[in-house]
Amino acid sequence: MIAVRNVTSGYDQSMVLHSLSMEVREGQIVAVLGRNGVGKSTLLKTIIGLLPAKQGDICFNQTFVQNEKAETRARTGIAYVPQGRDIFSSLTVRDNLLLGEEPLPKKERTGQVKEEIFQWFPVLKEMLDRKGGDLSGGQQQQLVIARALMGNPKIILLDEPMEGIQPSIIELIRQVIVEISRKKDISVVLVEHSLENALTCADYLYVIDRGTVVDHGKADEETACRFERHLTV
Repeated sequence: MIAVRNVTSGYDQSMVLHSLSMEVREGQIVAVLGRNGVGKSTLLKTIIGLLPAKQGDICFNQTFVQNEKAETRARTGIAYVPQGRDIFSSLTVRDNLLLGEEPLPKKERTGQVKEEIFQWFPVLKEMLDRKGGDLSGGQQQQLVIARALMGNPKIILLDEPMEGIQPSIIELIRQVIVEISRKKDISVVLVEHSLENALTCADYLYVIDRGTVVDHGKADEETACRFERHLTV
């Protein structure tokens, strides 16, 4: 599905990622963990194309995409949900969702919110005509994930989607992540600071330190025990 090979990336002349490699298979949920500032968000921005890969390759569905613009990568099926609930506050929930169709070819855009969106996030159906800025933090988080899913992605990059929201919404998001993976074969790259949250839904774990992968393995207790020393301050 997607392979990141020896990628170096960062901001201007300051490199954050150093020869980082990882891969995600079709329908697999991969969690990326690490302390603050080690390069987790930089990795997602580099995969989607918001930051250039200075070195290395990014291969998506057997096509090298590291030199493509972010919008081109989005059209190939890579969706990105950044940290911070990046919604359009003045637009309605409906219009926010319909913007998610932009990566699709025009003939595939329906101008209608897909019913499965409401199956995953029922609260959004009740709020279609509300302004995005009027939603609570947890509702906005559901909205940005739903908007990404409107584009029928093959893989979705989620940057700490469970951060700062109530436990019931964390559980809902966890259930949606598992369902889209198992039932729709959508791959998920989940950046998480919580090992506990990652273990509840991920198939495979990577831990990053100082911009490179320092350990990886199946999402089980044995791997979790190894990861602890890289995650404690």
